[in-house]
Amino acid sequence: MILVLRALGVGDLATAVPALRALRAGHPGEELVLAAPAWLGPLVELVGGVDRLLPTDDLGPPPWPVPPSAGRSSHGAPPWSGPAPEVAVNLHGRGPRSHLMLAGAGRLVAFRCPPAGHADGPDWDDDEHEVDRWCRLLDWYGIPADRTDLALRRPPPGRLPAGVTVVHPGSKVEAKRWPADRFAVLARRLADRGHRVVVTGSAGERELAARVAAGAGLPPSAVLAGRTDLGELAALVAAARLVVSGDTGVGHLATAYRVPSVLLFGPVPPARWGPPADRPWHRVLWAAGEDCAAAPGVGTASGWAALPVDRVLAAVDEAEETVRV
Repeated sequence: MILVLRALGVGDLATAVPALRALRAGHPGEELVLAAPAWLGPLVELVGGVDRLLPTDDLGPPPWPVPPSAGRSSHGAPPWSGPAPEVAVNLHGRGPRSHLMLAGAGRLVAFRCPPAGHADGPDWDDDEHEVDRWCRLLDWYGIPADRTDLALRRPPPGRLPAGVTVVHPGSKVEAKRWPADRFAVLARRLADRGHRVVVTGSAGERELAARVAAGAGLPPSAVLAGRTDLGELAALVAAARLVVSGDTGVGHLATAYRVPSVLLFGPVPPARWGPPADRPWHRVLWAAGEDCAAAPGVGTASGWAALPVDRVLAAVDEAEETVRV
């Protein structure tokens, strides 16, 4: 068994797709098991090649306690039961806790972490792109990975409309949220241009999505936040005309399905989490970058809020023009 730990969110899973595909190709006869939250199951199916999802929900949010098998006093446990895996791959972090969660496996593929007793592996680089990070890790262990292999399987058409423009104002990280009133103005102006706008989000973001839709003059039926599971959200994005979102999972779905997108980055540079730079139909605006260099307070909350709607609309035009050419 090859056990891979990636117990995070949508964007984290999407950026790990090339590494997961490389592990599948490098171990064709082995069972490939992904330790991740159960709610990611529909997206894991769209990655393909994963034989089994091992839910990490009972572990609680990281950082996790160190398991007794790692030689520390703790009430934790490894994310598997029964025989230890032949190979464990840490696509979760640099350690030591995530490394020690996998202690007991026959072999650990992970970044170098002497505090966890793991002197093997390459050194961590804070500044590299998340996709490149995990491809480099596997390359170091002799498993070639293709960083361009980002596509997800296309879900079958469902109950949701096709050809819509997806506006996603939320993020689990508050600092990554462009102001809701600006999203509302943007959605209204997109609708005035003939876009069929829907507003997505998690169940916890339904009030935010409703506020954006109301400010845009959209009907309540345009609010899909909390009304889709992850598989339905992927299907919605796969068949969309356009996606506008912050630095969050929906943007990675647009990348996976090659759907034109405008992604708004605030505190985190797109060089670490953005779409491939060679795809002009994905446009990135970074509040700390040159696109907003004239805005006051760049790099701060006020600079993030100062990202103008007109600049976002211009990026929409640029993204859609690449599709028409």
